[in-house]
Amino acid sequence: MSFLGGGKIMEDRILIFDTTLRDGEQCPGASLNTYEKLEIAKNLEKLKVDVIEAGFPIASPGDFEGVKLIAQTIKGCTIAGLARATRKDIERAWEAVKYSDRPRIHTFIATSPIHMKYKLQLTPEQVLEQAVEAVKYAVKLCSEVEFSAEDASRSEKEFLYRIFEEVIKVGATIINIPDTVGYAQPEEFGNLIKDIKENVPNIGKAVISVHCHNDLGLAVANSLEAIKHGATQVECTINGIGERAGNASLEEIVMALKTRIDIYHKTTGINTSHIYPLSRLVSKLTGFTIQPNKAIVGRNAFAHEAGIHQDGILKERTTYEIMAPKSIGLEKSSLVLGKHSGRNALKNRLEEMGYILDRERLNEVFEKFKLLADKKKEIFVEDLEAIVSEEVIGQIVETYKLEYFQVNTGNKTLPTATIRLLYQDKQHLEDAACGDGPVDASFKAIDRITKLKLKLIDYNVQALTKGKDAQGKVLVKIKNEKGNIFTGRGTSTDTLEASILAYLNAVNKMVYKLA
Repeated sequence: MSFLGGGKIMEDRILIFDTTLRDGEQCPGASLNTYEKLEIAKNLEKLKVDVIEAGFPIASPGDFEGVKLIAQTIKGCTIAGLARATRKDIERAWEAVKYSDRPRIHTFIATSPIHMKYKLQLTPEQVLEQAVEAVKYAVKLCSEVEFSAEDASRSEKEFLYRIFEEVIKVGATIINIPDTVGYAQPEEFGNLIKDIKENVPNIGKAVISVHCHNDLGLAVANSLEAIKHGATQVECTINGIGERAGNASLEEIVMALKTRIDIYHKTTGINTSHIYPLSRLVSKLTGFTIQPNKAIVGRNAFAHEAGIHQDGILKERTTYEIMAPKSIGLEKSSLVLGKHSGRNALKNRLEEMGYILDRERLNEVFEKFKLLADKKKEIFVEDLEAIVSEEVIGQIVETYKLEYFQVNTGNKTLPTATIRLLYQDKQHLEDAACGDGPVDASFKAIDRITKLKLKLIDYNVQALTKGKDAQGKVLVKIKNEKGNIFTGRGTSTDTLEASILAYLNAVNKMVYKLA
């Protein structure tokens, strides 16, 4: 059994705690602005996750405002804020999450010998006392309090039993057992959960949660093994993003439970048809490309190239597919739309793909669709996803907008780019620069116009669709003089234009955040 909100008991139900906006955002270069975080949160609500860990409120003013906005906006999920086991952290977390209908304070302290000795420089008794005092204080502010024993998988079991018993006594309603550095093996981790369940006398008063990292590629396996041994909440992220090698992947855990219910005998409340669109949204906003062979949401997850496989699929889909593509919201067939298609046809197809747009956004998408249809004979599903993503994501203020660019290049010509930008919708700025290639020259021209000293640290080009008129998607990462990293993205049938748009997107994010 498990608890859902306010102590309500649900049988055979695994709670999905999504930490994409907190642990997932801790990936270097994955920083999201407030409106991007809200857009992801809205989609997590549609996915019907049980808990959204919206951020670490004390980490920065921006993180605090993001958690607060999500708490004020999202109604269908518990909203959690992370806090170290200190009054200051807990108060800050409460100030952010208190606007939620279902707020949660998630407080933590390290419990492994190596963390207590070298990081905290505290004795086990001091750690125990700090944990108890933190939970006591959090309970005075919030009825739902989660306590995490950081690095639990490398902690001494007897100490874990003791600390969990004591924090539950003073009001913790969820206890979390993290495999913080991805060290545990499945059988070992499953036994840890089993032992905690059997040796903490008051464990029945709390939800048992797990939070696994993927350093050895075992985060999902460890999470599933924990479920077998009594865990009723799993902490995970979209696409498995997170610190170092990432976190347990939400989509893999959910679909494993759904596909192999004969083994796990557990359900979730997840609306799986929203998995694929949300996976792509998170990828676009963070700038982290999904590997083609990624389970569930990778480009090749439902692709069949071998002749034997194709023959089997044509005769009976289940010969080589253990899940239906539509079960995760993936449209399998190509979408045949062209320049003669009307607004209603576009609207119907977008709804089939899981995108429900209001009139204003639909009109914006339709205009971009028409412009692209003039360049391409056929519009594919991936084209529409690229167009829609530019409209549905949280928008930032575009301090600089591209008006035009002109590039001179050749095998015996020094590449030169001329760029004109519109600054704050008022001033036209133009400059030119030379570079090692047309892209380098364009970026240097933008730097001359903006007078920013930037370093390009990543540049990635992908074809979104097939054919010589395919749309190109460009992802860039830039770093300023202070070491801040910003991700930009751009799409166009012209790769150079997509590159310029991606670079400007990153620049605008930097200007917006540091203003």
